[in-house]
Amino acid sequence: MRKWKIRRGSLLAALLVSAVWPGAAEAASITASLRPPDTRKPAPAFSLSDGSGKTVQLSDYRGKVVLLNFWATECGGCREEIPTFIELDQTYEKSGLAVVGISMDILYESLQNAQEAWSRVKPFVQEHRMKYPILMENDELSQRYHIEALPLTHLIDVNGRIAASYVGVVDRANIEANIKALLGKRGR
Repeated sequence: MRKWKIRRGSLLAALLVSAVWPGAAEAASITASLRPPDTRKPAPAFSLSDGSGKTVQLSDYRGKVVLLNFWATECGGCREEIPTFIELDQTYEKSGLAVVGISMDILYESLQNAQEAWSRVKPFVQEHRMKYPILMENDELSQRYHIEALPLTHLIDVNGRIAASYVGVVDRANIEANIKALLGKRGR
């Protein structure tokens, strides 16, 4: 339990820097190389609720490339990259990409429950016209994905394995190239 408290503190510190100093997120965008297929590890499974209470599981996206983004409404870097994810979702959804956002607002704002978090997240999602699925995190998932900073984005291949990871604001050209490579012939 103590280990989680330390990690929670690290995440809160990283989020505070991003929220208080928005320029920190703009300093440099993050690139990542695709891991060779034989070195990719399975993405931890999850079963989370969306804003309507519907349960969504990672396994629901088997056979698709998944862009899994951990974010919070008050995270400057998270806000910066949302338009990129909206565009990628619109461009590649029919080719086999699924963009999924997991809100970390319960942790970030030290909220009491998911209902309180959704009262912040739903208006934000609507205002930013985020059409891709948004789910609410839980402590177990935070630990399983080793989340210590936001934004955090994983590209998951069609076999459910993590192909690339970005800690920080993604470089649009890089993540799009990686998505195209993972989609193969189905890419645009």
